[in-house]
Amino acid sequence: MLSRMADTAKTKPRPATKSAKPRPEVRFRMRIRSGDAVALGPGKVELLEAVREYGSISAAARSLGMSYRRAWLLIDELNRSLKAPATHSEQGGQSGGGCTLTPVGENIIRLYRDVEVEAQRSCAKQISELTRLIRS
Repeated sequence: MLSRMADTAKTKPRPATKSAKPRPEVRFRMRIRSGDAVALGPGKVELLEAVREYGSISAAARSLGMSYRRAWLLIDELNRSLKAPATHSEQGGQSGGGCTLTPVGENIIRLYRDVEVEAQRSCAKQISELTRLIRS
């Protein structure tokens, strides 16, 4: 079920100038539900990207401004929803442990971001028409 897709415009907003009017921001969000759980959505994809970047759930959580517990619960829910896990965690110890993405996790990020790009491309005309209706 496609009901939410994450931010598709990967460009940074331009700095506002005194004469420039703010442009409407368009976001698509996609969520895939499995029963009552959100198996996959924009927050989980963003968390996977942060885990890939920082190599740990705690550092990924900090970078996103969320608690370690919340991040761990999201990763756990994601992994339980999948046929094969998206992450692999190592316990702490001398090296401090860590978390890495599996090939499944890497594939999820790639596919999710591809859907965003394709949705933006496919709906560009309608998006343009809708944003022209917005007061700025």
